[in-house]
Amino acid sequence: MNVFSLPANGSIEVEPMVSLLRNHFIPGCEVPGRSGLSHTRLLSTPTGHRAVTVTIGRTGVTVSTAAPRNQLPALKTTIRRWLDLETDLEKVARAFISDALLGPLVKHRPGLRAVGYPEPFEAAVMTVLGQQVSVAAAGTFGGRLAAAYGTPGEAGLTIFPTPAVLASAPPEDLRSAIGVTRTRGATVQHVARAFCDGLVLSGDHADVRTALLAIPGIGPWSADYLAVRVLGDRDAFTPGDLVLRRAMGNPSISEAETLSERWRPYRAYALFHLWIEATSARRVS
Repeated sequence: MNVFSLPANGSIEVEPMVSLLRNHFIPGCEVPGRSGLSHTRLLSTPTGHRAVTVTIGRTGVTVSTAAPRNQLPALKTTIRRWLDLETDLEKVARAFISDALLGPLVKHRPGLRAVGYPEPFEAAVMTVLGQQVSVAAAGTFGGRLAAAYGTPGEAGLTIFPTPAVLASAPPEDLRSAIGVTRTRGATVQHVARAFCDGLVLSGDHADVRTALLAIPGIGPWSADYLAVRVLGDRDAFTPGDLVLRRAMGNPSISEAETLSERWRPYRAYALFHLWIEATSARRVS
């Protein structure tokens, strides 16, 4: 077993990071730790999927994995990007500190990081499954999908289904296995086919957004959400998000977009601060 530490560039707000990982986990594919501070899942490497356990601390994360040493550099890069360990949050704080809405939040949670998503195709499918349902329901759908179409991986975990497997599944079988509507099942398969045809969630963000919006069933919220969670766009924003808009005082989508202009170029961090404040038991106000 290889154990190593990955320091963060500054502090980490442990509770929000752990809560996000725990609340969004896919049964069978991920295991939240019993201690409440760790999380185990599979991550892809050039030679296959490897199980990793990350334990979140105030100044960084500790990682344990049975992956060979030659795969550790790739895993380290993935984890640092996934958990947003590189960002200098002091710059974000300086940008927000005088803002009437965000100033108190950044003072309360100075180490809040924009946690990403380590597996792009998995993220895209889970975003579709999460449309207009609760986070818990999305996790249930994802677990059913993985159980039906995934493959066994390390540590008793399931490797999330590949684009090819989902694209070729009989539509009614897939819909029934997940327990979603035909429309939602069709969108999952449209996404899978797009990945089979070469869609990659990296590169020019505007081009990726255009490609996502061309997929039937993918709207602005999904494209914006993936820009934040997968592309790592620190200025991406989801003005159509209901939780976000409640935290902003219930503006319209267009009004939320306009209000967010003052938070550039760190709108993704504004989004996370507002999300966490809206859902936290320890609210600032």
